[in-house]
Amino acid sequence: MNRLHHHFYRRDARTVARELLGQVLVTIVGGSRTSGIIVETEAYLGEGDQASHSRNGPTDRNRAMFMAGGHVYVYFIYGMYYCFNVVTGPEGSGEAVLVRGIEPLEGIEVMRQRRERPGNSTAGLADGPGKLAIALGIGPELNGADLATDHRISIEGGTAVPDERLLVTPRIGITKSVEHHWRWICAPPGR
Repeated sequence: MNRLHHHFYRRDARTVARELLGQVLVTIVGGSRTSGIIVETEAYLGEGDQASHSRNGPTDRNRAMFMAGGHVYVYFIYGMYYCFNVVTGPEGSGEAVLVRGIEPLEGIEVMRQRRERPGNSTAGLADGPGKLAIALGIGPELNGADLATDHRISIEGGTAVPDERLLVTPRIGITKSVEHHWRWICAPPGR
């Protein structure tokens, strides 16, 4: 597969969030390659988006959000989970896409070990942002990584998701700017 290049990411977060569906998120952490098809995303814009970490400008926590599109923004929530975001737009825009879920492809046994989930099922393995980060081994050391060049993390071209399999909803887990329908979900076939 081919790694996505910077020009893919240097667009509006809403466009990138939609087009990330069907692409393949890959990590190589601790010598193990893990990957999954991106099936759920949420867009976060800059200053005008009250739910965005970038709404008040750059801080030590969100500095990676202000890098040029194609970098990684990792943040810590609830004192226990990391969340993986793709920075979008031009440098300084403060836009990013939260990747909320993947359908596991490679390294499924490694993902199960990281999540401490024995068995054969992939159900629930990486269907939330915290679960996804654990399963793929994503932590603070990847904050600011360049998705187009870093050997530890990338997004590779997958299969475009047709509009008939697309669900668009308000973002979840937020209390501000809740009226925006900036969450994209790839529905299972036949739904």
